[in-house]
Amino acid sequence: MAKKTVASLQKGEGRTYSKVIKMEKSPKTGAYVFKEEMVPNDQVKNALK
Repeated sequence: MAKKTVASLQKGEGRTYSKVIKMEKSPKTGAYVFKEEMVPNDQVKNALK
């Protein structure tokens, strides 16, 4: 399954997106949690704020 996803992202429209991984502190446990999302390249800076 992962190979199909990666392959589809490398063709055509997939190159206009970037994977953003943010580290946030959980309010319940205090542990750090990683959140991943796909955003268009021109909105990467806004997604990290």
